[in-house]
Amino acid sequence: MAQFRMNGSRVLEVQLAGDAVRALTGSMVAYEGTVTFKNAGMGGGGGLKAALKRKVTGESLELMEVSGQGVVYLASNATEVELVQLQGDTLHVESSALLAIESTLRTDVAFAGLRGASSGQGLFTTTVSGAGTCAVLSDGPMIALEVSPQYPLVVDPDCFIAHRGQLQQSFVTDVSWKTAFGEGSGENYSLSFNGSGIVYIQPAER
Repeated sequence: MAQFRMNGSRVLEVQLAGDAVRALTGSMVAYEGTVTFKNAGMGGGGGLKAALKRKVTGESLELMEVSGQGVVYLASNATEVELVQLQGDTLHVESSALLAIESTLRTDVAFAGLRGASSGQGLFTTTVSGAGTCAVLSDGPMIALEVSPQYPLVVDPDCFIAHRGQLQQSFVTDVSWKTAFGEGSGENYSLSFNGSGIVYIQPAER
């Protein structure tokens, strides 16, 4: 099975032993050995159903399949890389933050909710599920915040990376700090999480 390990904080080192992983298209910065690269296929390798969902929702995911014998180095715009271990659970992650996943993991698209009852605009997120390692990108060191029923969490959507666990996500409109300082456009919203789980954020806005 392929092994993920960090080479510094901004480069992911993937050791291949005749197997394959899926990675962000164009993220290879170097490799050693006999390695091939090809398009991961429909839906980022998630199959026809995932491809159709992505086409309808506009939630894009450009992945390549990396296979062979050797070591591949992956990076994206000098962004920090963080490893998340899944054990049969599901990670809801921004598609732009997904760097690489092991072949044991599956990707799909999930409805994230409506961005305000007045607009009725639906938002969607990429899901990664199964048992294995997922590498995500963070603008600065990733921060993991625990959510419990007693302590719900509200985050700036421009800082949100992913979440996992038994969480309910909702959208709270016109409550961002930008609105408070007179910089809001009237369309500002924040992400609210209730339940039990982990929310991952980055210490910088997109």
